[in-house]
Amino acid sequence: MAKRLPVLSREQGFQQEYMPALLEAAKQFRAGLNQNFHSIYLNGSVARHEAVWGKSDLNFTIITQQKLRSQDESAISAIQWRLTRSFPKITGVTIKTASREQVLSLEGIFEWGVWLKHCSVCLNGDDLSSRFGSFEVSWDIGRSMNGDLKDLLPEYRHKIMKTKVIDNYLDYCEFIGKKMIWSAYCLVLHSKQQWELDINRAADVFLDVYPEHLMDVERAFILASRTQVPKKASLFLLDQFGQWIVAEFDKINRRIG
Repeated sequence: MAKRLPVLSREQGFQQEYMPALLEAAKQFRAGLNQNFHSIYLNGSVARHEAVWGKSDLNFTIITQQKLRSQDESAISAIQWRLTRSFPKITGVTIKTASREQVLSLEGIFEWGVWLKHCSVCLNGDDLSSRFGSFEVSWDIGRSMNGDLKDLLPEYRHKIMKTKVIDNYLDYCEFIGKKMIWSAYCLVLHSKQQWELDINRAADVFLDVYPEHLMDVERAFILASRTQVPKKASLFLLDQFGQWIVAEFDKINRRIG
């Protein structure tokens, strides 16, 4: 029997250290996006009440009334910068965005429905998670949430090859390292029936099925940690481990459909 996914607690208050930053973020994003603001959600370790003060970052999802305009993107970037300056104990601020239409579209049911219902807590605005019922663990969820690795690998390979700015290189490595780990976990989500929102636990679930990829996962974590490694090493991991994940996704998808 498929396992119903848990919902993050909306009753238990967040860790007190993060409250000023959460209140300020909600206030600034609402004001900065003005009439295009729809709602803002908290994700990640702070939403799970597992954050470590001074080591954890803040992860937000922002839903807009219409598609992002150039002025909206500029406003979001400026607010991210101000938040990191105002709260130096927070290691970073990441933003995931979508329009209300994207979220409520038929194509967005598994990706955005699961994300808002089971990975997010609404901080301000109209909570779109209420538009969705509870989901159960399935291949459709794994495929929808992390099945875009095929398109991202060549994009980030190109970015890594071309950049000469170390901070940009580390940003690209961090993103694609985490992406490979999460995509690997989504390969086994349906068979293991084990829902994880922590990247370390997700990696362990994957390795239960594919222990032979321990070294690949360890190397992906090195990229995710922003440890500077030679470009040759990071590109090799994308070409080998990344492309293996893509091939394995395709194989499972042909079998399950």
